[in-house]
Amino acid sequence: MRMTLAAITMMGMAASGISIAQTQPPPPASTSAASFPAWAYPWAPDFKAAPDDGVPRHVPDSTQSFTITQERDLFFVPDWHPDDHPPMPDVVTHGRMPDVRACGSCHRAEGTGGPENASLAGLPAAYIVQQIEDYKSGARKFAGPERSPSVVMMAIAKASNTEEIKAAAAYFSSLKPKANIRVVETDTVPVTQIARVFYMQVKDGGTEPIGQRIVEMPVDAAQFEHRDTRAQFIAYVPKGSIAKGEALAKTGGAGVTTPCAICHGPDLKGVASIPGIAGRSPSYLVRQLYDFQQHARAGSAGALMAPVVEKLSYDDMISLAAYVSSLTP
Repeated sequence: MRMTLAAITMMGMAASGISIAQTQPPPPASTSAASFPAWAYPWAPDFKAAPDDGVPRHVPDSTQSFTITQERDLFFVPDWHPDDHPPMPDVVTHGRMPDVRACGSCHRAEGTGGPENASLAGLPAAYIVQQIEDYKSGARKFAGPERSPSVVMMAIAKASNTEEIKAAAAYFSSLKPKANIRVVETDTVPVTQIARVFYMQVKDGGTEPIGQRIVEMPVDAAQFEHRDTRAQFIAYVPKGSIAKGEALAKTGGAGVTTPCAICHGPDLKGVASIPGIAGRSPSYLVRQLYDFQQHARAGSAGALMAPVVEKLSYDDMISLAAYVSSLTP
């Protein structure tokens, strides 16, 4: 699928409102519907955003105000809490037209990201630089559908220069990751719908069985869509998955995988250029495990992770993500 710059920009915009479409994307041709975690790749390309009414928006505990048009601008970062972080480099705040969107427009001013993309705060600078290089070379792809976060990220990486990449990596690596995800074990979850690339609760929609999935959503969808770095998330996981994931992470499950601490450190907060994974989005973690297993990430990280994920089942991925996300970042 080939996309124009305008199409990619429109797809990457966070928008206030909700999506009418609730259908899941089909699995890649190389995998079966049973093995593809479609729930981890929410994508509603027919999302209809509410038009901007010109009224400035506000979020809790901030004196700033921004319009919907500003919030949707991928070359602008709504900085609701400027005292919460050091000065942002220009590539994070504005990017460089026409192809390098502002890093903070998707990953937020403090690198908190969301279920649809990566939290960058606290990741090693060398790791961030390597991932951009992998996107550039094509070594890092994605196993799921061509969702806007991945398509936009690949386009940005290919257009970015060395100075921009180093500046963004240095900034995000200097930030402390936020503990903003609450993991809850349950049999039933609120009914949700897809707001382009993430889930939000359907008002008065009732509940439904959780099944074989993780349901992650912002506590306040409007606050998250305003790109507030203080937005909180809740991740519903199947009962028993945290304990199962802990056993896999700590012991390897009798040869099913490798204990996570060997590379990611005893507290899973990273070692040297190995990224910390504790407290990060479980939806994102499942996508990465699946992408590694499908060899969609073939860079240096892929070489290390390939034998680790080779034997993981669908349930193993859910359990590992549930446990890791429940930890303090």
